[in-house]
Amino acid sequence: MHKPVLTDQQLVEMYQQGNENCLTILIERHQKRIFSAILFLVNDRETAEDIFQDTFVKVINTLKRGTYNEEGKFLPWVLRIGHNLVIDHFRRNQRMPLVRDKEDYSIIESLKLTDENVQDKMMREQIYKEVRLLVEELPFEQKEVVILRHFADMSFKEIADATGVSINTALGRMRYALINLRKIVETKKLVLVS
Repeated sequence: MHKPVLTDQQLVEMYQQGNENCLTILIERHQKRIFSAILFLVNDRETAEDIFQDTFVKVINTLKRGTYNEEGKFLPWVLRIGHNLVIDHFRRNQRMPLVRDKEDYSIIESLKLTDENVQDKMMREQIYKEVRLLVEELPFEQKEVVILRHFADMSFKEIADATGVSINTALGRMRYALINLRKIVETKKLVLVS
């Protein structure tokens, strides 16, 4: 018989009752999505690691104080904390992020690869590189929604919860991002091959 998988809420409650292992399970369960979202926004692995750690320090402090009240919404809550820390980071540094590959981490590598020949892979990588450059030209709020939706694979509900806005606002930001991307493509007279 398989052990039943505990929900995030059950793990939170057990952690608050003193079972330290439950927090480890929660971190391992959501680490990749949370870290990826932060990394795509800050574009620096070291900074992303610092923000990821700060995020979980805040999570632990909130859970230990007993002030956590996001029943059933653990992941969006943690993503919102991470998002706020990213915003704080940029305010302190007074600069906006750029989305680029780093030598030790590639957006391309994080996407699922299908059976493809070398030429197909090179073409796909070139298209992604061009799209990433276009995304960098968007205003931060629009860029953030595109990154969270397409690179962190989050639903619009999760994006709304993570960024502290309504679903309609998240959808609106995506709509404006797509409109702006089309304008950029037209202005630069680019041809994106699909």
